[in-house]
Amino acid sequence: MEKTIRIKYHSNEIDKLTYVDGKSDWIDLRSAKEYELKAGDFTLIDLGVSMQIPEGYEMLVAPRSSLFKNYGLLQANSIGVVDESYCGDDDIIRLPVYATRDTVVHVNDRVCQFRIIEHQPKIVFEETGSLGNVSRGGFGSTGRQ
Repeated sequence: MEKTIRIKYHSNEIDKLTYVDGKSDWIDLRSAKEYELKAGDFTLIDLGVSMQIPEGYEMLVAPRSSLFKNYGLLQANSIGVVDESYCGDDDIIRLPVYATRDTVVHVNDRVCQFRIIEHQPKIVFEETGSLGNVSRGGFGSTGRQ
């Protein structure tokens, strides 16, 4: 089922958003400005777009797998969540990054990616003294002998 996302571009220097045919259903976002960062710097990379996410959906923004390898950058909030209320003309999507080494990000460099997902259903928590299931060994135990 198709969904429509209204988009406002704030830069004529970045490529228009599109799927990478046959590779993924995530969509790349690009730097709209040039950034020269030193090790230890933090900045919000301007991605040059504002969007109106469909009602009942949210956007997940995650680093591209090459962000650390190519730039030494870590996404500072691990994964970004943008809900449908962040939809004004000045609500520009940004990528918070921390530089682990000196680096330069150029205009139009692909730095992160996004997808939209439906909001989770309403959850009701039912308190219990025991879940009644067999334990797997606790946090971090998967794959240990």
